[in-house]
Amino acid sequence: MMRSSQSDEPADDGRTGGEPVGGAPGGDAGEPHRLAGLSASVRAAPIRGLSTRLLGLTILFVMIAEVLLFFPSVANTRMRWLQDRLNTAAAASVVIDGLQDMRLPQPIREDTLMATGTKAIALRKDGMSRMLVSSDMPPEVTHQYDLSDVGPVEAVIDAFDELIFGGDRIIRVYGPVGGNPDMVIDVVLEDAPLRQAMLTYARNIFLLSLFISVITAALVFFAINRIMIRPIRRMTENMQAFSGDPENPARIIAPRPVRDELGVAEQHLAGMQTQLQSTLRQQRHLADLGLAVSKINHDMRNILASAQLVSDRLASLADPMVKMLAPKLLRSIDRAVAYSGEVLAYGHAREAQPKRRFINLHALSSEVREILSEEAGSAIDFRIEMEKTLEVEADSEQLFRVLYNLCRNAVEALRADLQAEASLVRRITIFAARQGSVVEIHVADTGPGMPAKARENLFQPFRGSVRSGGTGLGLAIARELVIAHGGTIALAESASHGTTFRIELADQPLPITNYRTLA
Repeated sequence: MMRSSQSDEPADDGRTGGEPVGGAPGGDAGEPHRLAGLSASVRAAPIRGLSTRLLGLTILFVMIAEVLLFFPSVANTRMRWLQDRLNTAAAASVVIDGLQDMRLPQPIREDTLMATGTKAIALRKDGMSRMLVSSDMPPEVTHQYDLSDVGPVEAVIDAFDELIFGGDRIIRVYGPVGGNPDMVIDVVLEDAPLRQAMLTYARNIFLLSLFISVITAALVFFAINRIMIRPIRRMTENMQAFSGDPENPARIIAPRPVRDELGVAEQHLAGMQTQLQSTLRQQRHLADLGLAVSKINHDMRNILASAQLVSDRLASLADPMVKMLAPKLLRSIDRAVAYSGEVLAYGHAREAQPKRRFINLHALSSEVREILSEEAGSAIDFRIEMEKTLEVEADSEQLFRVLYNLCRNAVEALRADLQAEASLVRRITIFAARQGSVVEIHVADTGPGMPAKARENLFQPFRGSVRSGGTGLGLAIARELVIAHGGTIALAESASHGTTFRIELADQPLPITNYRTLA
């Protein structure tokens, strides 16, 4: 936003405390700086890749689906294994049942049991039960399973019971032969082979599920990465780069020639970035223009105020010569007003580089005193304490503006203090001394001092003014001009009543060519 001073506004500046200040003058930081700060905070946070999370989630979801299928498949494997043992035992029972009148030799019994993997085989037929073959019959059977009536939930529970707790049990399994309910085969066997078969199946199904999950996740990953993730990553990287340098036209994204949702988003992003760059350029131009106008108007307002006092006194004289010169004075004032408007041609807020040369500081300070003496009046004692031959290497016009702004602030502070305490001594002192190649200048007053609020915003324009209606531009201008000279300006801390600003200006190094010329 453009800021400017009213032509009838008092000349006082914000007085604040602090340390010596260097760098560019305080003011509007600008939208690009806020965007850069936001970019830095975003870049500082770790970026978690969407593609990596997508790959992990795909593997997880496929594994969950496989686990849901794993429960019934393990139960089905157990049921098939037990049914195979019953079918094998049933086939052997047909042979043994045909030899009812014969006593089977022991080797034949053992071969039959080994072939069926059981310890005993019994056959119930026509309501009668008959032990067909047995060997090393255990004293106790721990679990019994009827394969003719097994529900899905019960089958899953029995399967996981076998996987977790089985391996050392003697189980009894029975069921009809060939679907004939009148003929039931009954076997007793160890469950260790069953559990081993189930563990082998679980291992195989786990490896197969993992393989399927990885393949599926890879296919989904590459498809979605190409369709979505890469365009999103491209837009994210572009937004980060754009926020770091929003005024660079090369940072505007180039939309892809596609018409999907992401392509439309890229086109809108490019339009927003283009519009934002235009807005930032306009805001920067207006900010520079406003600051330039404010600074020029501030100094010109102070000068014109003093000129107005002089012209008012001249107008009261009846001298014909004065009446003849009065129009010239008015034209000079008009030219000064026009000068403040010349900055509107471009809005450049930077001060010109100082044209440094050795000038008499006492004479310059006396000029400042003479201009302000009319406004200060007899109630304020204006003193200059320095050697009359003291010289400083500086731009005379710019150093005049520095001293004038500081002294005028002091005048305003003392005039306000005059209304509060009429008994105090009111004095403005410009003290200067050279220490080697450095000239130290002090501008001190015996006014009310710098309030805490003003100290927090030292040298900041439009902030922290001591009095109501002040702009705070005087100190900002003085700071910028001193820094342009390679010097420092600071509020000198003092326990006494009043305010003191300290300025340090160093002489420029003498080029070797100049030294040889002088030699």
